[in-house]
Amino acid sequence: QVQLVESGGGLVQAGGSLGLSCAASGRTFSSLAMGWFRQAPGKEREFVAAISRTGGSTYYADSVKGRFTISRDNAKNTVYLQMNILKPEDTAVYYCAATFGSIETVRYGSTYWGQGTQVTVSS
Repeated sequence: QVQLVESGGGLVQAGGSLGLSCAASGRTFSSLAMGWFRQAPGKEREFVAAISRTGGSTYYADSVKGRFTISRDNAKNTVYLQMNILKPEDTAVYYCAATFGSIETVRYGSTYWGQGTQVTVSS
């Protein structure tokens, strides 16, 4: 079983930056491809970013490409999402997700989910 706990959400002004963290339980973290998703009020959950087991591969939703960076530290069992040049439309609950599959399966096949952390971007 994998447990994921997000932290780092909060309120930030448009144009600002915020960093999220997701800590995973267990000794299998390096076997997990990881991702971030978000859900805005009244909208469906959407994919944000994914990272491979080693961190060597990443990919992003077009809406955040060039502004957000996903990274991981396998020694700390933690995945990060650095968000820069934030926009009001980035306001959402952000979720960490994980799969024992490849990075390609993160977007549609993540098995484990965190509880989410709120990010609010004011205009």
